[in-house]
Amino acid sequence: MTGLVAVLVVLALCSVFGLLRARRGGRLDVKRKDALAVLTADDLGAPLGERATLVQFSSAFCAPCRATKRILGEVAELVEGVAHVEIDAESHLDLVRRFDILRTPTTLVLDARGAVSRRAVGQPRKADVIAALGEAI
Repeated sequence: MTGLVAVLVVLALCSVFGLLRARRGGRLDVKRKDALAVLTADDLGAPLGERATLVQFSSAFCAPCRATKRILGEVAELVEGVAHVEIDAESHLDLVRRFDILRTPTTLVLDARGAVSRRAVGQPRKADVIAALGEAI
């Protein structure tokens, strides 16, 4: 009987954790540590956008990364002066450590000088990305 109760408690806790994680996934937030961070064209291996840059950290076997790439690419085409740069997390461990990337996809919204203004862990919604760009520009 105690084994069954323990299993039910563990299942309930896992369910709550999963729901909270899904709810927070993709939201564009500001991390205190990111407020001081700046990325350069040398860091990215690509030029910064004229007005803003969308930086996506991806990995090879990440299904949401493909959808995020499509969304960010569409936004970059839609908003003039915005660049989209995709970074392979496995190949750029220095940046992964520097920005505390724990999960892919992670998206950073940079302003014109390369300062991080927003961060999304998970697949962001297109409308949220456009709103975050409005703040960065």
